[in-house]
Amino acid sequence: MRKIYFILPILAVSLLTSCVTKKQFEDLEYTNAQLQLSKDDLQKKYDELQKNYQDALVRQTESATRVKSLEERIEEAQKRNAEQRAAYAELQKTLDSSIHQNTQGNINISKLVDEINASNRYIKQLVEAKTKSDSLNLVLTNNLTRSLSREELSEVDVKVLKGVVYISLADNMLYKSGSYEINDRAGQTLSKIAKIISDYKDYEVLIEGNTDTVPISRPNIRNNWDLSCLRASSVVMALQNQYGVDPKRLTAAGRGEYNPLASNDTDLGKQRNRRTQIIITPKLDEFLELIDEAPETK
Repeated sequence: MRKIYFILPILAVSLLTSCVTKKQFEDLEYTNAQLQLSKDDLQKKYDELQKNYQDALVRQTESATRVKSLEERIEEAQKRNAEQRAAYAELQKTLDSSIHQNTQGNINISKLVDEINASNRYIKQLVEAKTKSDSLNLVLTNNLTRSLSREELSEVDVKVLKGVVYISLADNMLYKSGSYEINDRAGQTLSKIAKIISDYKDYEVLIEGNTDTVPISRPNIRNNWDLSCLRASSVVMALQNQYGVDPKRLTAAGRGEYNPLASNDTDLGKQRNRRTQIIITPKLDEFLELIDEAPETK
């Protein structure tokens, strides 16, 4: 820009101090006009560049403001997300605790009032099982109970404890009063349980007799120990002789009055304690193939 300003005075001095022809003067005027146009054009470009620069600064400031706003919104969203995760975890903990409390204790078969309830309970227990062992034992429990009638279910109790399945049968459905002889009514129930046991040939089966504290007064039975052992032996022989269960898998045992479920101070407690348990101890490696297939309900 300064070069243009220096050229103009020089040209003026030259015009004043020297003699030029008309053509030379016209050429100088033309040159001066062109230089003036160039100056105006440069000034215009400079002004445009200055404006663009100012606009760029404004856009940069606006962009920085928007970025900061977005960062603040992201931070707020992350905070809300963390709070929601914490609330969800607390709700999940409460739900797990509630489910755990609701699934404790014996599985009362009498509550299986119809096929839908039985199927739903089976699915719920299977989903909540914490190990493959629990899941497989629930499959076996379902198999053992699915063929029993409602009347039989009212006298049969099934539970899973530490990987072992316990089937508890009331004494009044198995034996004659004060005796170890199996009555006619028990045959149908034992035949169904024997069939299921036979289907799972690798499971060990313990038959365990239990009594209340009332002393036995029979000439051929010395005490409740004898009675509990004789009753367990009667079930073992029935499973072997009448229903074809391999005797190598069976064990008979009696615990007398020393393994009560309830207090013997009441008639109801004594009734619960007079029972025979069929205890099935599975080999877990033999159970694995049952995981993917739930048993059919009848």
